[in-house]
Amino acid sequence: MPGTLKKIWIKRAKLGPMDPVDSAVLIKNVGILGNANQRGKRQVTIIEEEIWQEMMRELDADTDPSSRRANLMVSGISLQESRGKVLRVGECAIEIYGETKPCERMDESLPGLQEAMQKNWRGGAFGVILRGGEIRPGEVVYFERSENN
Repeated sequence: MPGTLKKIWIKRAKLGPMDPVDSAVLIKNVGILGNANQRGKRQVTIIEEEIWQEMMRELDADTDPSSRRANLMVSGISLQESRGKVLRVGECAIEIYGETKPCERMDESLPGLQEAMQKNWRGGAFGVILRGGEIRPGEVVYFERSENN
């Protein structure tokens, strides 16, 4: 069953704020246009809305999800154990390279958040753009079928 792209953020400078945007351009093998992270294996970072809400309940908080410092928030699809899978976001495709491990910056926004994200891919996933294009919140999100998944 497909999910939905809920939010998009762009980090214009290393350690800079996460700016919410209404759309983003993904560039194959590069990253998100205007985002600080380019090339490499961490071109896009993704979190799940349901996991974020679960952690906020556990921590009795209402912290904005941009504090996770991810680029995309999806809903209705699990990122857990998605390494090697291809995530479709509208017409774009992202190969998931691994689990995004939370850093100490998480506790700067909410004490206890880093620890809450440590297990079961709760920190989200990261990947490389295989097929670029423009995306907007509301896009359908799903994993492509392949021999590996």
